[in-house]
Amino acid sequence: MAKVREHLAAELEVDAAEIEETTRFRDDLDADSLDLYELVMELEDTYQIRVPEDEAARIETVGQAVDFVVAHVPAG
Repeated sequence: MAKVREHLAAELEVDAAEIEETTRFRDDLDADSLDLYELVMELEDTYQIRVPEDEAARIETVGQAVDFVVAHVPAG
């Protein structure tokens, strides 16, 4: 969680201490569609995962993003 939180904080230019599992991208971090698209691309590149558009659209909180990454990161 900490690594993903730091990554999100850097991408959205907010203090990592402000980001919790329940933090909402749009409502709490003022992320717009472009921010969210770039965030998904960064997560895909960083963690070598694929986030389908329909699943990306359902990710609303930091906790959901972390859960998705954890569930899809290749073992190794």
